[in-house]
Amino acid sequence: MAEKVGWGKLFKEESIRMDTGSTGLFLRVLEALTKDVGRGIARLDPRDMERINVSVGDVIEIKGNKRTVAKVMPAYMEQRGKNVIQIDGIIRENARAGLGDKVQIQKIPFDNASTIILAPINAYRAVPKDKDGRYIGKLMEGFPLLKGDKVRINLFGSRTQEFTVVETIPKDVVLVHTDTIVKVKSQEVTGKKQSLITYEDIGGLQKGIQRIREMIELPLKYPEIFARLGIEAPKGVLLHGPPGTGKTLIARAVANETDAHFFHVNGPEIIHKFYGESEANLRGIFEEAGKNAPSIIFLDEIDAIAPKRESVVGEVEKRVVAQLLGLMDGLESRGQVIVIGATNIPNSLDPALRRPGRFDREITVNIPDKKSRLEILQIHTRGMPLSKDVHLEKIAEITHGYVGADLAALCKEAAMACLRKVFPQIDLRSNYLSYEVLMELEVTMADFSEAFKDVEPSAIREVFVEVPDVRWSDIGGLDKVKQELKEAVEWPIKHPGLFTYVKTNPPKGILLHGSPGTGKTLIAKAVANESGVNFISVKGPALLSKWVGESEKGVREVFKKAKQAAPCIVFFDEIDALVPVRGTGGGDAHVAERVLSQLLTEMDGVEELKGVVVLAATNRLELIDPALLRPGRFDLLLELPVPGEDERLAILQIHTNGKPLAEDVDLVNLAIITDGSTGADIQAICNRASLLAIREFLDSSQNDKDPDYSRLQIAAKHFDAALEEVRRPEPAQIEDQKPRVLTMKKDPEECSS
Repeated sequence: MAEKVGWGKLFKEESIRMDTGSTGLFLRVLEALTKDVGRGIARLDPRDMERINVSVGDVIEIKGNKRTVAKVMPAYMEQRGKNVIQIDGIIRENARAGLGDKVQIQKIPFDNASTIILAPINAYRAVPKDKDGRYIGKLMEGFPLLKGDKVRINLFGSRTQEFTVVETIPKDVVLVHTDTIVKVKSQEVTGKKQSLITYEDIGGLQKGIQRIREMIELPLKYPEIFARLGIEAPKGVLLHGPPGTGKTLIARAVANETDAHFFHVNGPEIIHKFYGESEANLRGIFEEAGKNAPSIIFLDEIDAIAPKRESVVGEVEKRVVAQLLGLMDGLESRGQVIVIGATNIPNSLDPALRRPGRFDREITVNIPDKKSRLEILQIHTRGMPLSKDVHLEKIAEITHGYVGADLAALCKEAAMACLRKVFPQIDLRSNYLSYEVLMELEVTMADFSEAFKDVEPSAIREVFVEVPDVRWSDIGGLDKVKQELKEAVEWPIKHPGLFTYVKTNPPKGILLHGSPGTGKTLIAKAVANESGVNFISVKGPALLSKWVGESEKGVREVFKKAKQAAPCIVFFDEIDALVPVRGTGGGDAHVAERVLSQLLTEMDGVEELKGVVVLAATNRLELIDPALLRPGRFDLLLELPVPGEDERLAILQIHTNGKPLAEDVDLVNLAIITDGSTGADIQAICNRASLLAIREFLDSSQNDKDPDYSRLQIAAKHFDAALEEVRRPEPAQIEDQKPRVLTMKKDPEECSS
């Protein structure tokens, strides 16, 4: 990992000179693997293990500015031959060593611990309040410990609890085993209270973390390098991205991992009601940081104190922005003070703040992809007793659009769903849970399925729709249309490498058209359900607004959300109401034309539309502007025809499935006599026949107190009556109902209709 970072070469000569002596071996510190966090493990190159005569499972002493211990495991191939040791943030904290520092290691003897006394670092409101320490002892089994070490224990769910080892019996290095008695003091230890966040607690953001470490750790640790190059070190970084992606978490990890003083400032805290106080608050923070240099100032929600000056009315905001600009890059140098800003609306920041010299680098924290989601899930399920049927890879696949905060909430909800199952066994009058009940707890895939009902992807929460449970098997006929949609929507998601290999772009848009009732909306529901991607449904007229510019803004917002939650399907129902042919009216404001122009540019403009498929439905294809129907926008125009005899039979079988049909009902004959009917007509006939059968049954059972439902049957006569009531209009009637169009002749008095 570290070799990829910009400062990897700085250690090249040092790593060659690292040697073994009588006192041990010197190695450079790297971050641990996600799965090793909180397990007290140090990973070494097998050759380094031979040099200090240790084997897998032995305990080594690690000396930085302080000594601690860890259990030895072999490093993976990619980290061998680099003279490094991989340890997590807890061990680094115990050894007082940072990433890139050198530590001394050697083999050390140990005893099995008979008793360990722990003191909580922060509020110990844990579930469970383990009376005899057996539960915590089980979680700590195999941990090597020293008095004074910090220990992080992953309790049930995604919550962690940190303790300090107050005493061990026997003294010095001990190993926790099954018979060790673990006692927890009721009072907290004094000192640092905040939770210890390390780089290993951040999943899927390695690239962003590396760039921040380049920006922050290099100038703080090696200022002479910049002096030698004759340049100023970078002094500002802006983190921006959607809410919940981990911007504040990165800053908290930086605060814990560096030795610099850290000043956390929430944007609105700066503002004061008295004249000049807001600017004075800001100056005070920078002065304090300058006195304690090297230091880091983290401005969270920076958009609250540095909005665009031309768009704000208040004088206070303008003065605060001017003061911040002066402090970050004014006449006086701010020395070794690095500023980190975080916002989820970077375009609302004053442009003067976003230039080199103030924020030298802008880092986008994106919505995680599949691989990143898997890392995040692994982090949040570290302390969970997962069942064998839980496949985190599968969960990572189906959580499109979920940010880190959503995935954390999903894991918590799954844990709560598991707890509800044992809730009846809990004695609410007791303060303690039995060890046996706790050890029975196991989070299953069913618990995660239950959690999905409560946690929606925050990227599209405002426009999220619950997709009905419609499958391909619920749609009779339309085999060709179904196959086309599978190829256009499912294949690019399931086989993206195939499209890259043949250098082919999947269709951007699919337009379903056909007579009313042929199943256009039903097909869209099935596509959303079967493809397993995010689904945004837009009812055509719902985007139109009486305010100028609001309709176009609505279209932009829909596509913005869809891009954030990609892969995603955007479904426009009754799209003819939204994008009629230009020049056919639409009022003085020309709202429809502007909406159409916005939609055209969103679908095939300068910005490429990636991971978003636009699905639309209409029964009036001739009303849609031709510019929208060309390849590159709607690549596929799929007509849904009136069903044939075989398709009508399939539709009848779907809609009569499970109904108590009498023996005289002939579905084949019904399929023949319903010639010209659409799927909606056939559904209406089946529903009407059912209602007629219910009416007849209730009339015959008026005097029965407890009627026998098994006598209810839907007979052929009910279908005959339903056919009479649910009649499709004849073609001639449809022709008569067409609107008359007046054609103006050269002579205004001569009009033909």
